Amino acid sequence: MAFDWKEIFTVSMVLFAVIDIIGSVPIIVDLRAKVGHIQSEKASIVAMVIMIAFLFVGEEILKLIGIDASSFAVAGSFVLFFLALEMILGIRLYKDDDPSTASIVPIAFPLIAGAGTMTTILSLKSEFATINIIAAIIVNIIVVYAVLKSSGKIEKALGANGLGVIRKVFGVILLAIAVKLFANNVKDLFL
Repeated sequence: MAFDWKEIFTVSMVLFAVIDIIGSVPIIVDLRAKVGHIQSEKASIVAMVIMIAFLFVGEEILKLIGIDASSFAVAGSFVLFFLALEMILGIRLYKDDDPSTASIVPIAFPLIAGAGTMTTILSLKSEFATINIIAAIIVNIIVVYAVLKSSGKIEKALGANGLGVIRKVFGVILLAIAVKLFANNVKDLFL
């Protein structure tokens, strides 16, 4: 349970791929066009609180309903697998309702701290130290805040093709993480 830079880097990359804030720039730009101003600070802080709270109480919720961490990690690997397929193939398997306001609800939840992120956080808890996951969440929230603040500039700089390439690269990384997570936890289901 020690502070480990390698773990922080690994978990940060996993969360970065799952949150996919760069891939969400078109959604953020669209929201900004629809509703005007996006509260970047508020959305970032609320998303961080949701993720850290779920890191601590998520496992208790699972115990309450009788699910062990390995089962949840395997289920999480499937969610990550399908998120990766969405990113790589450019398809939408999960569809959200169009939000009417860009406040906490569409940005902090589910765009940043959505089902995939929550599943990933609990799945990572079975392999990494809690302190390193918290540090990785904070690193990602800093990145999320920066992207929310400068989404227009990022979209112009990368262009549609650049955003597509980044999304596909992180999709492949996420797919590899999903396979590793499945392989590490599936054996515990049959013991």
